[in-house]
Amino acid sequence: MKRIALQKQRDNIAEYVIYMYQMEDLIRSYQFNMADLNQYVISHYPIAQEEKSDLLTWFSTLAKQMTDENIRESGHLSEVQQTVDDLAVLHWRLLKSDPVYFETYTLAKPHVMELVLDAGDKNPGHEIQVCFNGIYGRLLSRLHGRDIPQDMLAATDRFAAVIRYLTEAYHQRRAASN
Repeated sequence: MKRIALQKQRDNIAEYVIYMYQMEDLIRSYQFNMADLNQYVISHYPIAQEEKSDLLTWFSTLAKQMTDENIRESGHLSEVQQTVDDLAVLHWRLLKSDPVYFETYTLAKPHVMELVLDAGDKNPGHEIQVCFNGIYGRLLSRLHGRDIPQDMLAATDRFAAVIRYLTEAYHQRRAASN
C-alpha cells in the first residue's frame, strides 16, 4: 500500500490524492486500532512478512500524523492537502494562460458552485478541493452500492475532466523542472 502510494504520487498525482483519502478513511474505519488493521487488512495481503511489518509501520505513522494534525474525525493529512492546494495554484495559473483548460473548467464551474452553495455554512474549500470531494464521494457511493443521481454523475464527470487536465499539466511541469 505504501509502495502503491509512492507510485501514484510519482505517476498520477490525482490518483495519489484519492488513494490517500482512502487510506485515511481506512484508518478511521478501524478507529485507529493498528492491531485490528493488521489482523483484518494487512495480514491478508499476499506480501512477505517483512513487507507486512513495513506496511503496519506506515499505517501507524499515518495514524500518528492524523492524530497530531487533529484530523481523526475528518480532514486530510497536511502533505496530501498541500498537494491539493498546489493543484489549486496550478488551476488558477492555467485559468489565466490556457484557453483549453479555461473551457474545461468553465463546463465544471456551475457544478462546483452548486456544491459550494449546498455546503451552506460549511467551508467546502477551494474549487479543486470541491472537485476532489465530488470525485471521492462518487467513489464511496459506488463502493457502498448507492445510486448516484444523474446530475451528480454529470458533475463528477466534469470534475474528473478538470482534475485529469491538472494532473497532466502537473506532471509535465514536474518533468520539465527535472
